[in-house]
Amino acid sequence: MAKKLFVGNLPFTIADEQLSAIFSPFGTIVSAVVVKDKFSGRSKGFGFVEFETEEDALKAMQALDGTDQEGRNIAVKEALPRPDRVENTPQSVAPVETPEVEKAPETEEASQE
Repeated sequence: MAKKLFVGNLPFTIADEQLSAIFSPFGTIVSAVVVKDKFSGRSKGFGFVEFETEEDALKAMQALDGTDQEGRNIAVKEALPRPDRVENTPQSVAPVETPEVEKAPETEEASQE
């Protein structure tokens, strides 16, 4: 079963291919992606590496967490599932129900005002 790792504190100069090269000695890589800003295209300083097996991912995590890559100590952790994002996803937002409010019966005093 494939296992995905989060890689933080990456140097901003590292590309997908270089990230893959750093992790490839530890096993078969399914994917290696450096996350980039959608407007500027620059690296955000983190990425994800997916291994074919959990054993390979564990070996890489233990060996590379805290190691120096181009002057920065990278953090390698197990990737957590992405939480449901409410913002920018209108289909995931349930409609808000407003409670019906009963009107008080009109009295003579209220109708004279």
